[in-house]
Amino acid sequence: MLRAATRGDADAAALAVRAGAPVDVRDARRRTPLLLAVIDDRLEVADLLARLGADPDAVDVQQDTPWLVTGVTGSVAMGQLLLPLDPDVTLRNRYGGVSIIPASERGHVAYVRWALQHTAVDVDHVNDLGWTALLEAVVLGEGTERWQRIVAILLEQGADRSIPDRDGVTALAHARARGYDEIAALLAR
Repeated sequence: MLRAATRGDADAAALAVRAGAPVDVRDARRRTPLLLAVIDDRLEVADLLARLGADPDAVDVQQDTPWLVTGVTGSVAMGQLLLPLDPDVTLRNRYGGVSIIPASERGHVAYVRWALQHTAVDVDHVNDLGWTALLEAVVLGEGTERWQRIVAILLEQGADRSIPDRDGVTALAHARARGYDEIAALLAR
């Protein structure tokens, strides 16, 4: 079952289930077939597992869940597939972040827009590092158009631009320090 999920082989996964394999079987790192399918964006297998009742909130040893990993991969299609399973969008990854934080850091524009429009994820959630999605987009982003768009989306969705990091530095101050003039202009409005 685990190999079938990793390979994206829905037929083999279906055969494994028919042969009695548990839908939420775990590997040595406590990853379920659904989590493995999400990691590799194997939509067909994930769809099968979702229909069979796989747990979108199953946590592995790294504190990843299928839902949280959609923020890392930026897969809107996978997020749409998992959303009817009612994933807990408040679960936090090993850094204490929710799905839009890694998505903002990595420049996943479509995912950030979609997740904020279709879930109750907290746009101002502060992770264990003291950063919000807005701060991560500025501090860990590249300042290019992708991150400019993410900053604009976060602001449109009500992100609080005044929340500073642990050192008291705001996203605007970080943008100015990095020479991200377009992002600084968005944040200064």
